[in-house]
Amino acid sequence: MAKKIKLLGAFLALVGLAFVAGGIFAFTKVQAGAGSLQAFSQVQNVTLSYNEDGQLVDRGEVEPAERIMSILKDDWKYPVNMAELDPNDPLVNTGTEYMYQMATITHHVIDQTVTVTLAEDTDYNGETLKAGGYEVPIDGKYWSDFDRANPLEGAARGKAWSDTALALNGQLGVGAVTASTLQMGYGVSGLLGGLGLVFLAIGAALFWITMGLGETAVAVETKDKTAKA
Repeated sequence: MAKKIKLLGAFLALVGLAFVAGGIFAFTKVQAGAGSLQAFSQVQNVTLSYNEDGQLVDRGEVEPAERIMSILKDDWKYPVNMAELDPNDPLVNTGTEYMYQMATITHHVIDQTVTVTLAEDTDYNGETLKAGGYEVPIDGKYWSDFDRANPLEGAARGKAWSDTALALNGQLGVGAVTASTLQMGYGVSGLLGGLGLVFLAIGAALFWITMGLGETAVAVETKDKTAKA
């Protein structure tokens, strides 16, 4: 019986070592990815703006920054981690910072007014739009919200949601997903390491138990021999 328990303990200890090794391997890979993301952020040198009180600002004002945060929290339902918004480290290199920067670009796109010029009179919906310039408010519209059949809205969409704005948001979205994935990677590596330590502890406990069983067996055998004598 003691031998079987000892073999089980050895097996569990080996499994524990495998889990610990896997956790260490996963951690090194996640560290490498985090280092690459940090280098990417430093090369781009995109930073958030804070005032002297440590509050986020947009173009020097707190109120627009609050609107941006509202887009992030209320409209997009993003779980903002305020610990990732550090006035002492304004470089955009965390999931929350990437998403906030994306919300900043979106804020400036959907809250603006663009000029659309019609080269000639155009009929739309029973109305004639005279040739000339028009100030078209974007009024919170995202790319898919515009009526492309409307000559003013159709032209305004491309002006507001330019290739640059769409590309920047796409790039920031990749950064946010990468940062979140790295956090998950740290969690997985920690889980593997933790499981490994648990298996190692169980294996060691079984070895300790078998030592106790061996000592008990010896004591019983000695007692029996004494009694017979």
